[in-house]
Amino acid sequence: MTAVEIRGPIELPAEREDIEFTTLDRLRLVGELATPTGGQPVATLITLHPLPTQGGFMDSHILRKAAARLPALADLAVLRFNTRGTSSPRGTSDGAFGEGITERFDLEAAVRFARERGLPRPWIVGWSFGTEVAIKYGLAHDEVEGAVLLSPPLKRATRDELAAWHGSGKRMVVLVPEHDDFLRPAEAEPIFRAAVPEAEFIAVPGGKHLWVGESQTRTVLTEIVRATNPAALPLPETYEL
Repeated sequence: MTAVEIRGPIELPAEREDIEFTTLDRLRLVGELATPTGGQPVATLITLHPLPTQGGFMDSHILRKAAARLPALADLAVLRFNTRGTSSPRGTSDGAFGEGITERFDLEAAVRFARERGLPRPWIVGWSFGTEVAIKYGLAHDEVEGAVLLSPPLKRATRDELAAWHGSGKRMVVLVPEHDDFLRPAEAEPIFRAAVPEAEFIAVPGGKHLWVGESQTRTVLTEIVRATNPAALPLPETYEL
């Protein structure tokens, strides 16, 4: 066996399965489920990708790297899928972009799929547009433990929808990059502190909206694991293959 550095597009061992599920409004969504090899996951990440009209999809790099690394490094199941009307090499999901409104059916279908598969302790991980869907509709699902919000723009989610998380018993972890294109820490922190005082707000020095570069990738994946399976920290930088 050889120790390889964990960076870039490296894909560590996992059970990977192409999946499909159907929304309540009868659309077929396509995705992938990655789970640890030889054991049960300790928690499940249900991921919501960035804005599809701006190139967001299930393979957006942070989500792809979470699926490539975290089943092996942190015993997490990672469910990625294309929201309605979104395409990737995996395929195209039925329907058309719903402006963050009809995507509530997409999240419901993903949570239902996880429940039917017996996947434990679901967490929503939303990035950019995905955070809007998480904020607006995540509270509707009792089994969801919490949400990790990456680069939330707060363009579609209302202040009332955000404030509804306060006292819900669900955790909220918010990562806002220093140089975000839409909402920077100085603007974002007072909004989140006022609406959800118990939220864990993390301003990421040097970060940008797209989390480009290995350092930012490691920061994001570390905070996801800190929320969902902190016993797996620190994440290793090499892996025996």
